[in-house]
Amino acid sequence: MHVKSVAKRLARTAVIGTATAGLLAAGASTSLAQERVRWQVPLAAPSGLVGISTPIKYLSESLGEASGGNITLRYYEPGELIPPFEIMDAVSEGRYPAGYTWIGYDQGSIPALPLFSGPPFGMEPPAYMAWHYFGGGHELLKEIYEPYNIEPLLCGMVGPEAAGWFAEPLESLDQIDGLRIRFAGIGGRVMERLGASVTMIPGGELYQAMERGTIDALEFSSPAVDRILGLHEIVQNYVLPGWHQTFTAVHLLVNKDVWDGLDARTRAMMDMGCRAATLYGYSESEIENAKALRDFEAEGVNAQVLPDDVLQELRRVTNEVQAEIAGEDEMFRRVLESQQAFMELHGTWHYKGHLPRSYYAPQGD
Repeated sequence: MHVKSVAKRLARTAVIGTATAGLLAAGASTSLAQERVRWQVPLAAPSGLVGISTPIKYLSESLGEASGGNITLRYYEPGELIPPFEIMDAVSEGRYPAGYTWIGYDQGSIPALPLFSGPPFGMEPPAYMAWHYFGGGHELLKEIYEPYNIEPLLCGMVGPEAAGWFAEPLESLDQIDGLRIRFAGIGGRVMERLGASVTMIPGGELYQAMERGTIDALEFSSPAVDRILGLHEIVQNYVLPGWHQTFTAVHLLVNKDVWDGLDARTRAMMDMGCRAATLYGYSESEIENAKALRDFEAEGVNAQVLPDDVLQELRRVTNEVQAEIAGEDEMFRRVLESQQAFMELHGTWHYKGHLPRSYYAPQGD
């Protein structure tokens, strides 16, 4: 009897233990259950553009997989939901929870934004990321967007753009005078100072504008993106380097009320996702730009490197334009000074610590 009693007690204990473990597991599962996020995200540039919009595809897929399908970012082509230049206002007003854009488009409302999206004679991408994450850049951008009820997330990065497509090789800045040209950001104001008539046209409309003669010249992005748009089919003179935009940063803008309403875990996943998307876009663009430039030249495109005297003059005019904007806008001045201080610090390391560019390409015997 004693043995049977002990056996019964052990059996009851095992059942209770199993039930308790099940309840604890269920409780843990409930406590770890993630909120469901379903966002519509309008794009400023067509999907599929290397480094410009491919990071949002990467972000959407990665978040979906990492969250077990609980986070869904459904992105829409430019104009499908709203015009591409209205993303900031739509997010600010809460019409859409988020948008994916090149924030320099909104320089008319916020003059400092081109400094965060790609300024002339600025930092190279790795340096910009260092400034953004560790040099106070992100904090300044959050401060800028606070009155607009927007949480900005750096969510894509591309290397330098090309300086544009021109009917003739660009040997002198006198050739700029009188041109009708598509040019973005602070570089557009430099072009205006040099006598050009500057217009802003979305990327998806550039081919038609150039083909129909609406504009005489244009810049849009890097070789890989320009190739996707087919710009080499119309113009054969491709000017480098991209003095006007030494990097291109794209951002996920999130309505601040929506952002604050998310669980901490969801916000952390989105932040990590955007950091990964930034690296993804930059890495992808570096290999694809190299291939695109190689293919351009193989097909007869004249990939012209601007002479140093032209670059020196462009920098002089750029400094004048930026000084004027800084005198008009306090936040522009603060951001510009922060970036210049960082470049002074980082420049010494970059100059002395990195091999000169002439040593980069493989050398023959």
